[in-house]
Amino acid sequence: MRTLISAPTLTTARLTLTGHAATDLEDCAAMWADPRVYAMIGGQPRSREDVWIRLLRAIGQWTLFGYGSWVARDAAGRLIGELGLMEARRAIEPQIDAAPEVGWTLTGDAQGQGYASEALAAILAWTDARIPATTCIIDPANAPSIRLAERLGYRLRTQGTYRDAPILIFDRTARREDPAISAAQ
Repeated sequence: MRTLISAPTLTTARLTLTGHAATDLEDCAAMWADPRVYAMIGGQPRSREDVWIRLLRAIGQWTLFGYGSWVARDAAGRLIGELGLMEARRAIEPQIDAAPEVGWTLTGDAQGQGYASEALAAILAWTDARIPATTCIIDPANAPSIRLAERLGYRLRTQGTYRDAPILIFDRTARREDPAISAAQ
C-alpha cells in the first residue's frame, strides 16, 4: 500500500471529512469535554493537552501507515465528530493489533442523527479498497454503537478488557465486491 502523508477528503450528502489540523483543537477539545461524548468512551473528560496529543497522533498515522482518522464537519462547518482508523496499540486483552481499529466519536448534538452511519459508510468504502479487515471495540453498555457496528458488517468476536473495564471486540472483513455501504442499512 502506498503511504499517504495526509488524509484524502471524503464527502457525503451532509458531511465533509478531512484530515486533522491544528485548527481543529478547540472544537475537538470541546467535544471531548462533553459528558455525552465521553460517557461510553472511558467515562472521563479529555484534557485539552490529551486532545492535542490525539490530534497529533491522528495526523502522524497517515504518514506512518497510509490510513488514519478524519474530522467530520457539516455544511455549516460545525464539528460533527472524529471517525476513522487507528493503530492504537492499546493494552487490550485479548490483543487486537492484527487489524486497524475503527472508531467513531460524535459531538453530543450530532448523536442519533445518522451522521456516524453516513460518515462510516464513506470511510469503510475507502478502507475496503485498501485494507482486508478492521476491528473495533465498544463498551457493552453502548447499545447504539453496537447496533451501528452490526449494521456496518462488524461481528462480535469476543469480550475483552481495556483499562480493567469490559469491552466487546468486533471484526469486519472488507467488502470487495461492492465497497459502497448504504447509510440506510
